[in-house]
Amino acid sequence: MRTVGLLFLSNIFMTFAWYAHLKNLSSRHWLVAVLVSWGIAFFEYLVQVPANRIGYHGSFTLAQLKITQEVITLCVFVPFAVFYMGTPLKWDYLWAGCCLAGAVYFIFR
Repeated sequence: MRTVGLLFLSNIFMTFAWYAHLKNLSSRHWLVAVLVSWGIAFFEYLVQVPANRIGYHGSFTLAQLKITQEVITLCVFVPFAVFYMGTPLKWDYLWAGCCLAGAVYFIFR
């Protein structure tokens, strides 16, 4: 569970690093957005690297770590997109989740 918790935290940082500048820094030069994103991503890596090491040397295979990360990405991205960025909730998110559920099944069986 420690791995999953750390991956959730790292994904929150990375989602903000990748996309929050589209809302908050859209009027600033793109280089400012890059520097701010790098600053946020630094904290993401401080959490993500230990998460992957703990998981890989614990009970996850490399492929399981990757699929777990993708599921967490969708779980973090959807609320971010809807509540923070103000995009409408779409059925596409559900269908993407169903596809990831299939990936989870195949990688963890």
